[in-house]
Amino acid sequence: MLTGGSRWWRAAAAVAAGALPVFAFPAPARWWWAYAALVPWMLLLRTAPSPRRAALEGWLGGAGFIVAVHHWLLPSLHVFLLPVAALVGLLWIPWALLVRALLGGTPSPGRAAAALVLVPAGWLLSELVRSWQGLGGPWGLLGASQWQVPAALRLASVGGVWLVSLLVVAVNCALVLLAVAPAARAVAVASVTALAVLAGAVWLWAPRPQASGVLRVAVVQPGVVGGTDSVEQRFDVEERLTRELAGHRPDLVVWGESSVGADLAARPDLTRRLTALSDVVGAPLLVNVDARRSDRPGIYKSSVLIGPAGPTGERYDKMRLVPFGEYVPFRSLLGWVTSVGKAAGEDRRRGTTPVLMALPGRPGVRIGPLVCFESAFPDMSRHLTREGAALLVAQSATSTFQHSWAPAQHASLAALRAAENGRPVVHATLTGISSVYGPSGQPVGQRLGTSASAAVVYDVPLAQGRTLYVRSGDWAVRAALAALAGYAAFLVVRRVRRPAPVPPGPPVHTVRG
Repeated sequence: MLTGGSRWWRAAAAVAAGALPVFAFPAPARWWWAYAALVPWMLLLRTAPSPRRAALEGWLGGAGFIVAVHHWLLPSLHVFLLPVAALVGLLWIPWALLVRALLGGTPSPGRAAAALVLVPAGWLLSELVRSWQGLGGPWGLLGASQWQVPAALRLASVGGVWLVSLLVVAVNCALVLLAVAPAARAVAVASVTALAVLAGAVWLWAPRPQASGVLRVAVVQPGVVGGTDSVEQRFDVEERLTRELAGHRPDLVVWGESSVGADLAARPDLTRRLTALSDVVGAPLLVNVDARRSDRPGIYKSSVLIGPAGPTGERYDKMRLVPFGEYVPFRSLLGWVTSVGKAAGEDRRRGTTPVLMALPGRPGVRIGPLVCFESAFPDMSRHLTREGAALLVAQSATSTFQHSWAPAQHASLAALRAAENGRPVVHATLTGISSVYGPSGQPVGQRLGTSASAAVVYDVPLAQGRTLYVRSGDWAVRAALAALAGYAAFLVVRRVRRPAPVPPGPPVHTVRG
């Protein structure tokens, strides 16, 4: 029975423990911390006196995790971040109940073995549900914290970021068993050994991208541009930096998200300037137009490829928009948030289909454009790769969060997408961090930080062939869901087969003689 003081202590501890994994993500980027970051939270949950208490502490910890990983959203959402975190935090309740059921008390070897499968699967379930765009998308997936670990990137090429998340949670679970379950320590040690062997086998035998040439890609990052006419000034800076690329013979020049602030059909002067730039540099320009379109109603964010003869005709309209940043969900109900933060005053319009762009001058090379937030979604880059993309390009802008952890977190996602697909990824931003990753997720050249204003050419290695993740997709998710479904069926069958309690018989009267 918990006293009032212990209830409050445990509640505060749950919030703090849920926030601990944030240090494994950029900017701190202590990747190794992820393998133990869940242990305090799990130790708390396993000692919850009731399932109801475990559910509460799972909810509070989940809310703490969301606030910690998304704390840089405060300038946009202000206090509204707290109810969002409270809503999304509910997704950790099933995981918390699993932790208490499987790790509580003194786990037997059988229960420990089940925990090493089901606790990671339960965590993945929460990641999968919150990856729905309406709940914020797949930002802060635990496996994404391993973006700079070559062995983890190899695992991502087999099962995506989901497989890496499963591995990280399994190690945390094994550490809990080593600490609290003497009878199950052999199982925990065996599981960690098996995971190490699995990682080694993947490293040795998983298919690797096969080199197929080099593409010279220039990234133009104008840096911070302020003032009332910042849109025009930014274009001028981008134009000047791009002219400096003349003579460097790039195959492609990439500008960041919202690099052009007016519809090109309505501004033929901008189209002429971009066409002339392409001619001077000798390469097509991939720009991003953030403007109200003249041919249809609404504001779109669109990737547009422009060559020496003008726009190529291939245009990609952003399909997945940032909640509150680019549209307000249920605006009739939540529109008031625009008065307390920097939420979108008008909803952007969505594109309807992915687009592959043929690269002029490089026969057979096609570009798969993504816009900002979309680089967080594994399925989008996988689709582009399956359709034949040789290069994935993410055009981004995190200027609103310039001095936070957001730019580093966003840039790190490109490494995962590269490893998952066996394709290079160019992450081009307005104000940093711009970065390039090769087909195995390895960094290529220098990163352009948040203080840089520059145009840099990268020799980007191309690759052919398909990774196991591109071939098989989210098999790790399906396996995790199957394990959870099997456990649920086991609980139902056990409950049905449990004998009903025998009602007490009538009292026995004895005769004393």
